[in-house]
Amino acid sequence: MTEMDIREPTERLSQVRQYPANQLSAWQHWLQHPERVRLRNTVFQVHLMLGAVLSAYVFLMSISGSVIVHRDQLAQLFSVEWLVHLHSNLSSGPTGRVLNGIGAIVVTMICLTGAVIWWPGMKHWRRSMSVNWRAPFARTVWDLHSALGFWSMLLLLVWGITGTYFAFPRALDAFFVLDSADRFTDRVLLWLTEVHFGRFSWFTRALWSFLGLIPAVLAFTGVFICCRRLVFKKPSNPNTQSPQSLH
Repeated sequence: MTEMDIREPTERLSQVRQYPANQLSAWQHWLQHPERVRLRNTVFQVHLMLGAVLSAYVFLMSISGSVIVHRDQLAQLFSVEWLVHLHSNLSSGPTGRVLNGIGAIVVTMICLTGAVIWWPGMKHWRRSMSVNWRAPFARTVWDLHSALGFWSMLLLLVWGITGTYFAFPRALDAFFVLDSADRFTDRVLLWLTEVHFGRFSWFTRALWSFLGLIPAVLAFTGVFICCRRLVFKKPSNPNTQSPQSLH
């Protein structure tokens, strides 16, 4: 193998990396400059609007859920039933349960769209997994929203999906062709309840109670980002130069 044979692949790779942005494939655009992908920008708008509309709901579910994780212990001191009804059906009976189910579906959509728009490109993906606490407040808020959303995405999806099941159990049974005659769906519902509230041990209950506050933080930081973009006409990400750009 000659020196030219060794150098040629490296030179070709260097040439590929130097291609102008308008010559990149769709996949290369996604990897290197996701902010220029039109579909991603559309998903971002959906995420922004859904998050803004549901921010108060998410905040309420987050706080109430973190408290009623310890329902059995708190019941020995005072009644928590009103808080349980607030969390499960918005204190509005069957109508509230349906609204809660719709809210859980939208929360699931927020998680999925957030997973799509989280990707910041090859150069910045590590930075989007952490928070620079020494940065200006707007930058810290963006980092916190991005990093928390990444690390808690699976748990948030679990909460969204199980919340949907609690509201529409029989509809989902039919969707998955489950036979309720042997009480299988009741066992599934019980297991999902334990997963939803972390009712496996004192440790998981304490952990779920703490992690349950994450949606409240995401709701607050999301509203801040939304106001910064829509009200003050500034970039969602403080590192950008224009409000039309995501990064």
